[in-house]
Amino acid sequence: MALGDQNSLPLKMMGTGLEGSTEPAQLQEFSQTLQTHTAMAAAPVSLDLEDQQVPPAVRALWVLDAPEPPSLWRELMGSVREIALPCGKRPPRSMKASSSSGRVGAILKGVFPVFKWIREYKLAQFKNDLMAGLTLASLCIPQSIGYATLAKLDPEYGLYTSVLPPLIYAVMGTSKEIAIGPVAVVSMLTSSMLQKVVDPTADPIGYRGLVFTATFFAGVFQASFGIFRLGFLVDLLSHAAVVGFMAGAAIVIGFQQLKGLLGISHFTNRTDVVSVMESVWRSIPNSWNPHNFMLGCAFLSFLLIARFLGRKNKKLFWLPAIAPLLSVVLATLLVFLTRADKHGVKIIKHLKGGLNPSSIHELQFHTPFLGEAAKAGLVIAVIALTEAIAVGRSFASLKGYRLDGNKEMVAMGFMNIAGSFASCYTSTGSFSRTAVNFSAGCESPLSNVVMATAVLITLVLLTRLLYYTPMAILASIILAALPGLIDLNEARSIWRTDKLDFLACAGAFVGVLFGSVEIGLLVALAISFARIVLASINPGVETLGRVPGTETFCNIQQYPMATRVPGVLTIGVKSSTLCFANANFIRERIVKSVLEAEEPCSMDGSLQVQFVILDMSNLMNIDTSGIHSLEELNKNLASYGVELVMANPKWPVIHKLRVSKLTSKIGGRVFLTVKEAMDSCLATKLASV
Repeated sequence: MALGDQNSLPLKMMGTGLEGSTEPAQLQEFSQTLQTHTAMAAAPVSLDLEDQQVPPAVRALWVLDAPEPPSLWRELMGSVREIALPCGKRPPRSMKASSSSGRVGAILKGVFPVFKWIREYKLAQFKNDLMAGLTLASLCIPQSIGYATLAKLDPEYGLYTSVLPPLIYAVMGTSKEIAIGPVAVVSMLTSSMLQKVVDPTADPIGYRGLVFTATFFAGVFQASFGIFRLGFLVDLLSHAAVVGFMAGAAIVIGFQQLKGLLGISHFTNRTDVVSVMESVWRSIPNSWNPHNFMLGCAFLSFLLIARFLGRKNKKLFWLPAIAPLLSVVLATLLVFLTRADKHGVKIIKHLKGGLNPSSIHELQFHTPFLGEAAKAGLVIAVIALTEAIAVGRSFASLKGYRLDGNKEMVAMGFMNIAGSFASCYTSTGSFSRTAVNFSAGCESPLSNVVMATAVLITLVLLTRLLYYTPMAILASIILAALPGLIDLNEARSIWRTDKLDFLACAGAFVGVLFGSVEIGLLVALAISFARIVLASINPGVETLGRVPGTETFCNIQQYPMATRVPGVLTIGVKSSTLCFANANFIRERIVKSVLEAEEPCSMDGSLQVQFVILDMSNLMNIDTSGIHSLEELNKNLASYGVELVMANPKWPVIHKLRVSKLTSKIGGRVFLTVKEAMDSCLATKLASV
C-alpha cells in the first residue's frame, strides 16, 4: 500500500474513534493528519521518535510501506564481498580515491589472511611455532604413513599429503592452531567408497587416479560451499550424527587394523564389522603371524601408556606426541637387528622418496566412474569440513578469537584442489594433532609450515631408513589414535538432553558399524530430516497472554499468570516459515483455537471472540501456499464475525503479503507490535459499544 492510499484504510481498525463516520470533512482532516505524521517520520530529525508521539496509525503505515528486501543477486554479491574483503565491507573512500594498489591489498588480505598477521609477527613467536611444528612432525610422519595404508595407497602418499596442503592452509586459513594432514576417518571413507569401484590390489594405478579425482571434487565442493555461503549443507549432518558416525568409524577402523596387527595377507574389502570379523576368523588358523601380534601389542601398550601419562600431566604433552615416532624408530631398529622380516614380520619395504610428483595426468575426467568419484568427493568434503571446522572452532574459543567458517571452507577447498595435482589425497584438520599443536604453544599457522618442511626433509633424505618399519607398528599407531574419536560422555549428554537427537546418533553408529559408511550417513540424514519435516508439518500454535506489569505477550501455558483480553484472541505461530508443508495445518489449528476459546454466546452462534491477533514475529518467510492459507483463514474467521489482525511481520513476509494484495484484503490491519494491535482492537470495541 502506498503512502497516498490512506483514505482507503478502514478507519474503524485504527483506533481513531472515527468508526462509522463517513462525513467528508472528518475524513479529510484525518487523512491530512496521517500525511503530516508520515512526512515527519520520513524527514531526518535529531529528536527521538518517542518524543514525537507518532500515532499507532502512522506506525502501522511504516510496516505496510516497508521497502523491498534485498534481491537474491545482492545477497550473493554480499557473500562474495565478505570472502574477498576484510570483514565483508566495501573499500573505504580513501582506498577508492588513492590507487588500485590499495584495493588490491585489501582483497589480498581478505583472500590470504597471512598478510594480516605476518606484519606483526615476532621472533619470539617463531620460536614457539618452531617447537610446535617439530613436535607436530614427530606425530604426523608415522600417522601419515599409517593413514595412507588405511586409504589403500602406498605409504609415501600420506607424506605427500602432509606437505603441500599445510603450506596452502598456512596462507589461506584463519585458524592458528589447526594441524592439516590426512586423518583416519577421511582415509577410511576414501578406501571404503572407492575400492568398490576399482580394486586397489588388482589395479593400483587406476585406483590411485580415482582417489586423486575424488580429492579434486572434494576440493571443488568445499571451495563452493565457502564462496556461495552453502555452509548450511555441512550443518545438515547434526552434531549428534557426527558423534555417532565418528564412534562407528573408529570401531570399523580399529577392526580393519587387525590385518596389520595379526599379519594377515588376505583380508576382506568390506568395512562392516561382521564381514571383518568373519575374515579374521577364517584367516587366523592359516595366515596370522604371532611375531607381528606380539610386536604390535607391545608398542600399542607403550603408545597407550604415553597417551595416559600425557593426559594425566599436562607438562608431559610431548610424550604422546613423540611416542609414535619413537615407536617407529625402535621397531624398525629391532626388526633390522633381529632380521624379523625373515620370520614372517611384514615390513613397509621400499618407500618412494623425493618431492611430490605431479598427478595431473592421473586425474580421470573421462572415466565411466566419474560419477562415483564426484559422489565420493561430496561425502568426503562434507565429513572433512565437519571435522575441521568443529576442531578449529573448539580451539579458537579457547584463545578467544573467531574462526571464519566460510574462509575455512575456501582454504580447505583450494588446498585439496592443489593437492590433487600433487599426489595428495583429501586432507583436513586433525583433532589429535591440533591438540598437540595447541599444547606445544603454537602462535600462528606457521607451525604447519615447519611441520610440512620436516616432512619434506624426511621424504628427500630419510625414506630409506623406513624400509624395515613393520606394518604392525602402523596398525598400533592408528589404534592408539582411535579412542579420541569415541566420545562416550558426549553421547550420554545427548541422551539426557534430547532423545530424538540420540536416535540420530545411534542410527549413524549402527549404520556405519553393521552396514557401510554410506548407510550410516543416510540413516543419520534420514532421521535428522524426518525430525525437521515433522517439526515443519506440525509446528503448532500457541495462545498468548499479557504478562502482568509488562507489555510482553507470552504463551499462557508457560506463563500461567499471563492474562487474556476478553473478545481478543492472540495467537503465535511456532514456526519460522509458513509454507506448503504446514499452511493448512496452521490454518486449521487457528480456527480450532478460535472455536474452542469460548462457547457461543447467543442463539445465532456468534462468538464472544471478535478479533484474532496473529503474532508473526517468529515467521521469517512465507510462500504462496502460506499466503493462500491466510486468505482462507480470513474468510473462515469473517464467516464467524471475527476479524483478523496481524502484528510484527518480518521484511520478506510483509513484502510478499503486500505484493499478493493480502494486506488490502484484510483491510490493512497490520501493526508494528502485538500491544498496538491489542490497543487498536480494544479501541474499536469501546467505540462500537
